[in-house]
Amino acid sequence: MRKPFSTAKNLLIFIIAQLFWLALVGLWIYWYVSNYLIFEKVGETVSPQINIQTPEVFPFVGGLILLVALSFTMVLIFRHLNLQIRLTSLYDNFIANITHELKSPLSSIQLYLETLRSRDVPPDKQKEFIEQMLRDTYRLQNLINSILEISALESKKQKTNFVVKTAVEFIPKVLKDASANFRLGDDVLIINTNGNNNILVDEHSIRMVFDNLIDNSIKYCTDNLKIWVTIECKENQVEIDFRDNGIGIEPKEQKNIFKKFYRIYSDDIPNVKGTGLGLYWIKGIIKNHNGKISVISEGKGKGTTFRILLPVYKNKKLLKKSSVKED
Repeated sequence: MRKPFSTAKNLLIFIIAQLFWLALVGLWIYWYVSNYLIFEKVGETVSPQINIQTPEVFPFVGGLILLVALSFTMVLIFRHLNLQIRLTSLYDNFIANITHELKSPLSSIQLYLETLRSRDVPPDKQKEFIEQMLRDTYRLQNLINSILEISALESKKQKTNFVVKTAVEFIPKVLKDASANFRLGDDVLIINTNGNNNILVDEHSIRMVFDNLIDNSIKYCTDNLKIWVTIECKENQVEIDFRDNGIGIEPKEQKNIFKKFYRIYSDDIPNVKGTGLGLYWIKGIIKNHNGKISVISEGKGKGTTFRILLPVYKNKKLLKKSSVKED
């Protein structure tokens, strides 16, 4: 696994370059002052007939401006280069992770199919194999859909089909469906609801939001997983708290987790694979619903809460460009 990107080497090069330009500015000032002193003190001694003119200030100022401009240009070049190197590093990590994410379920499906073809598998085992292959297929489909929909989301071409849903009925159903797909135990997911407000949602997108949140909870939990979801309907918004008992998120990491390709590297779970796109995509979906998402965690080993705020549906002007259907 690649380590998080470091700019120490590039920063050292930048500092050396800036010291070079400062030295050049110093030499330029020294040259000007030295010439001025020579003209003032030595000129008449060498030849009184020589008409000494005080060096003009404009070449001096112009030279300084040129050097400052070159230094500023170098800062911009360094910043752009640093950004490109970071993007390249993130892209390389993304390719490595996405390759693993695609290869793992495919290898599993291939193994089960080869077993079914080469051996006489009992019916109960056949059913188990088929269920596992369906889960792996579902995992692949989610991964491919997430990549395609992130591209559509960024290019503003995402197709949405908004419908009006009662929050305390729709969200629990989505959560239970996701729990079944991940084969979570009956005691893992605990849901509490309050109120009966309506929300305007794209069903497919919201399902993907909670699929990703549950998937993250599974990946980043070292104990017996527990997930608590509270859905509270308020006057103008529906507040959804999705809390787990995972490894938690350090405060310094919390401001970055919704960035594209950003992933948390933890010694507690060093082999967790992922694309770094899940939370970035979730934030885009929630934003597309005129909502907000934030993260709350007291730190390492203290679990994580994702708080989603969705506006209460009151009229069809809530999303002017969306096709709205009454459920």
